[in-house]
Amino acid sequence: MSNVQLIVREYGSHIIEKLEKATTICILTSFVMKSGVEFLKEALKKAAANGAEIKICTGDYLHITQPDALENLLAIDERIEIRIWKSNGVSFHPKAYIFQSYNEDYLFVGSSNLSRSALNQGVEWNLLVSDAKEVFDEAQDEFLKIFYAEQTVPLNKETLDDYRVSYKEFERKFPSLSKKWSDLEELELMLPSDQDQHKQPVVISDTSIPYRAITPRFAQLEALEELNKTLDEEYNKALVVMATGLGKTYLAGFFAQNFRRILFIAHREEILYQAKDSFKKIMPEKEGGIYNGKIKESHADSIFASIYTLSMKNHLERFLPDEFNLIIIDEFHHAAADSYKRVLDYFKPRFLLGITATPDRNDNKDVYAICGGNVAYRLDFLDAIERRWLSPFKYYGVYDDTDYNQITWLGNRYDEEELLQAQLKEELAEKILHAWEQKKKTRTLCFCSSIRQANFLSNYFNQSGYRTISLHSQQVDITRNQAISQLTNGELDVIFTVDLFNEGVDIPAIDTLLFARPTESLTVFTQQIGRGLRLHPGKDTCVIIDLIGNYRNADIKLSIFDTEPNEGNKRNIQPTLPEFCELDLDIQVVNFFQEMYLKRQPRKEKLLSDYNILKQDLGRRPTYLELHLMGGSESSHYKQEFKSYFGFLKWAGELKDKEVEVYARYEKWFIDVEKTVMTKSYKMVVLLAMLERGISNWYKPISSKQTATFFHHFLMEKEHRKRIDFSDKGALKLWTYDEKAVSNLIASMPMTKWSSSSKGLISYENDLFILNFGVVEAYEEILFNWTKEICEYRLHYHFERKAKSTFSY
Repeated sequence: MSNVQLIVREYGSHIIEKLEKATTICILTSFVMKSGVEFLKEALKKAAANGAEIKICTGDYLHITQPDALENLLAIDERIEIRIWKSNGVSFHPKAYIFQSYNEDYLFVGSSNLSRSALNQGVEWNLLVSDAKEVFDEAQDEFLKIFYAEQTVPLNKETLDDYRVSYKEFERKFPSLSKKWSDLEELELMLPSDQDQHKQPVVISDTSIPYRAITPRFAQLEALEELNKTLDEEYNKALVVMATGLGKTYLAGFFAQNFRRILFIAHREEILYQAKDSFKKIMPEKEGGIYNGKIKESHADSIFASIYTLSMKNHLERFLPDEFNLIIIDEFHHAAADSYKRVLDYFKPRFLLGITATPDRNDNKDVYAICGGNVAYRLDFLDAIERRWLSPFKYYGVYDDTDYNQITWLGNRYDEEELLQAQLKEELAEKILHAWEQKKKTRTLCFCSSIRQANFLSNYFNQSGYRTISLHSQQVDITRNQAISQLTNGELDVIFTVDLFNEGVDIPAIDTLLFARPTESLTVFTQQIGRGLRLHPGKDTCVIIDLIGNYRNADIKLSIFDTEPNEGNKRNIQPTLPEFCELDLDIQVVNFFQEMYLKRQPRKEKLLSDYNILKQDLGRRPTYLELHLMGGSESSHYKQEFKSYFGFLKWAGELKDKEVEVYARYEKWFIDVEKTVMTKSYKMVVLLAMLERGISNWYKPISSKQTATFFHHFLMEKEHRKRIDFSDKGALKLWTYDEKAVSNLIASMPMTKWSSSSKGLISYENDLFILNFGVVEAYEEILFNWTKEICEYRLHYHFERKAKSTFSY
């Protein structure tokens, strides 16, 4: 039976008592004061030293949180994870302290923020809930949703500096208000807003409607064959890239028949339940279990787990590292996130399978390396259309004259309230309705930016005589299955939705997609396009009606339809489409795109902006490889614009005085390492062999014979994907190590070719590979580190591209 206790005094002593014994600590507080940090400092330090998992989330609402408080919080222990909710003026008002120990769970919730007065002296009411497992699990689950939400950023030196700037700007604009807050530091200054639009949505977990027999078909057959080859070749991980609508989850189920115990991980609750049902149809003899915030079925043969729950230390360690023979990560393009990394670092399965429809770095996360570059099978939606496995489309680009430049950009999305002011206008709704009436077919799914926009458009269409519904995570009047059934049966004309249909759900009968929102993410746009491409009796094509204005990514979104994309930054206004597909753009859209391409740069400023966003996320200057894996712009654009990454850093004022001297002295070397042609990886493998000798010796002459062992080991032993550079006819014989043969290859290819193209920077004579420049001792370390950064980046980039091109169909 649950125990509830009202605490009206000495709240802080209760918090510290539970905190010091906890193994998991989650603190959610709308603001943080120096006094509060000081009050909990020793207890937090002790808990971190004892190995407790600690997560703290606070907010920037009205800039009450003190920068110095955040700095002090950050200094307690580097193992404490801290994130800031970027409220952009919308009320952020939670106060909860969640503690879990080996024997008990405690939830404190009430009025107390993280300040000394709130914790120990002020008039505060708080409840302590214990022995209520269901409530505790729900609270922890809701905390994790907030903690990992798009609105949060990690607290580090860079984000702290950014907050200091905005804090001082707020003080400047509202000095009287800021003075009051300073004087009355410990008082509660906010009331919750009834208009808060950031409530966490409830999860709708209806299962999808099956429409075909559950047997391997189409791409599944090919993918299974390739995965089985991968097993035979003794790989332990692989990635399958397969377009939406081709049955990735069933593919995973068919493959899972080869394994005894299975863990299936996803980030959406509904995907877990759908996957469980799919696996049950394939393997009825196996027991399936859900592991999420509310349900902990940990002993089943196949466990379907929420990443948010599983990534918590206390849940992760309920399982042995080698407990699962097969781990499947659904929507694998999310796997570069920290929560996934924690899980993947912990488990040691016999095989790791990643499945996704959108692995490419449109949203700047590389996932190929997580699967060792082993792409077992790849078939994107354009290829699937050409093979008649998905429906062709007719795309209409409809001009939207909304000026998105006037709407605040928050780094990964537009400000919701400002966007709504532009969207909730009858003239825009009329334009959307008119475009839809002219171009639609029979059953439409419309993607909106927010629940309020979906409700507004649904009401507007209904007033015009159509049958529509707004279906979203807070809808309680109709289930998703009911809405899908009504749309399929012709009882509805349109479903207006926000985010329920991005991943994991399909309605095959849909023949019209309507985009009433700006494209902020090309990955999400690709997923949403996939909602209408499933084959269905009577559907000959899918109509796509897309409003295009001057929002971010508008000028590059057509690239996802291009079967012959250009390299670099060039874009086609008329992309090369799959057979039977069409593209029709309003003349204003064509003119807009042409204008955007002519202005395409402020490219330098965009590169700088994306660099700074990543720098803030990491809390330090990113390495070249980190820029490639996580940056908002393609890493190759930095090289195109500035000749080298370090040339960009010099231009951006990111180099210290000594680094500027190093760049000036060795600029030609950095540019040559960046730009030397690489059809194979050999040049960089030779350079890596040199770097293995250390800071003071790497630049000294080296022979092909000295390089041979490292060279062969690197390409043959570390990762299977690297063998691709030894796979042509002449190099196959080198799979078995022969020092003389490997030395001859190194001498005739990387050493000779690089020396001849280096314009005197390198020479190769009498089997000595020589760098023809002196190295000043004071510059040794910087020169070594930068050379290694470029080398590691180029090797990763080379094998990443090889993986993509080799497994494209």
